[in-house]
Amino acid sequence: MSTPLICIEHVSKSYRRGREEVPVLYDIHFDIAQGEYLALMGPSGSGKSTLLNLIAGLDQPNAGSIIIDQVDISQLGDAALADWRAANIGFIFQFYNLMPVLTALENVELPLQLTHLSRRERRERALAALALVNLSDRVKHYPAELSGGQLQRVAIARAIVSDPTVIVADEPTGDLDRKSGEEVLSLLDRLNRELGKTIVMVTHDQHAANAARAVRHLEKGELSGLVENRTWNTATNV
Repeated sequence: MSTPLICIEHVSKSYRRGREEVPVLYDIHFDIAQGEYLALMGPSGSGKSTLLNLIAGLDQPNAGSIIIDQVDISQLGDAALADWRAANIGFIFQFYNLMPVLTALENVELPLQLTHLSRRERRERALAALALVNLSDRVKHYPAELSGGQLQRVAIARAIVSDPTVIVADEPTGDLDRKSGEEVLSLLDRLNRELGKTIVMVTHDQHAANAARAVRHLEKGELSGLVENRTWNTATNV
């Protein structure tokens, strides 16, 4: 856990609202180790989702740099950044963002359309990802035929199918009941422990944050110190 995978160096971010410039993040500076499972917490408007979007390459900082696996993504142009995201980031959203006209298998295959894999290879990878989230019996089902927990597991399969460097999760349990939320947290825990995936999760739910190795809090755009989860090493589930 000593090798930094993500280096966030003095990052600031603001948005324009008419003639007014609205600051969101102030001089954020910290590292995330390879294999980390980090929860970002904070009240609405604290900047946690903005920070997650910057790490994911969905937005660019006004100042500072974000270096992931030795690539300064804050210096990439739009096209290069899009290619980098496709190869390195797996997204998990609160509301799944699945295509309703595609089956579970086709939704999971979608990110692989940007690769040079053959159709057979894409299909094999998608089936393996769905098996990993225990949905082999739902590959031909459409989103409307799945429960909330199953939808999120399809979204997780889609996030991991390209073997990304980092998984970013924005309120992954926010739209789920407690049982389904537990299943998703258990799956994220497994991805981190068994596959060594680096996960950065935004959540307002302390229970979800407790599933992570460590927690950082954002308050009015400023970052607190790292709080280690002392029960993580001995926990077998969440």
